[in-house]
Amino acid sequence: MWKKGLILGTVLTLAIGAVVGCSGGKTGASASGEKGLSGTVKIDGSSTVFPISQAVAEEFMKENPGVKVTVAESGTGGGFKKWANGETDISDASRPIKDEEKAAAAEKGIQPVEIPVAYDGIAVVVNKENKFVDSLTVDELKKIWEPNSKVKTWKDVRPEWPAEPIKLYGPGTASGTFDYFTDEVVGEEGKSRTDYTASEDDNVLVKGVQGDKNSLGYFGFAYYVENKDKLKIVKIDGGKGPVEPTEQTINDGTYAPLSRSIYIYPSNKSLEKPEVKQFVKFYLETAKDLVSEVGYVPLPDAEYQKGLELVK
Repeated sequence: MWKKGLILGTVLTLAIGAVVGCSGGKTGASASGEKGLSGTVKIDGSSTVFPISQAVAEEFMKENPGVKVTVAESGTGGGFKKWANGETDISDASRPIKDEEKAAAAEKGIQPVEIPVAYDGIAVVVNKENKFVDSLTVDELKKIWEPNSKVKTWKDVRPEWPAEPIKLYGPGTASGTFDYFTDEVVGEEGKSRTDYTASEDDNVLVKGVQGDKNSLGYFGFAYYVENKDKLKIVKIDGGKGPVEPTEQTINDGTYAPLSRSIYIYPSNKSLEKPEVKQFVKFYLETAKDLVSEVGYVPLPDAEYQKGLELVK
């Protein structure tokens, strides 16, 4: 079983798996039974989707040692730029593709195939030593994160909280998590205060919040799950009382408005390559188990089946 691990760095080139000799005789056979599969599969994009794609890539290469899969994380927006230029086969995304990104790809004859792979929640966290913040309303989050925010200290959020300066950590502007959060919380995609520590690498944000007593940050739920002994989760009140993100509340949508679907986008051209097509099929056939292992919420079986229908 693949053991989860969120790995620092912008690019992870996964080593080619060894041929399995004594565990059933798999010698390069793909999930759908093709033998001698070879080539490369290039993936880039969302740091949120990265752990899932990384896990799938490792398992795929164990069964297909002739295929080299590379997984990178330059943010959803950065990934789509490379994908639209034909530099990658699959773009990981924590939001749906934008019209302008589709148009850029279309100029090179590239069309997206949108495939949801999991549910995710955006975790809002504070430092483990923070004893006074248990929940925040969406209005309070907006007050903190909106452009030209007047919030400088915790007391500016609630009068009973201490007059200690808030240190903010969040995704950079190329991140799909940034796009989703600003749209749902601030009310307009891409609009945010700029005086915060930003990174497309969620591990950087985790370490920032962990090391700063007066910090507040947000990033993908799986990164909280991986580091929950080092961070404190904040319940979010979307109007029906404070709700903590869990597999159940993300799945049923009660963790609102910070629950969402996350995606992979193979291109029509890349799906013409057998190794890419078989990788996407393998992704959807194994996603349910691997998604859970790395801290995300699996889709219903019918949704994975719909994805398989798209790549037949």
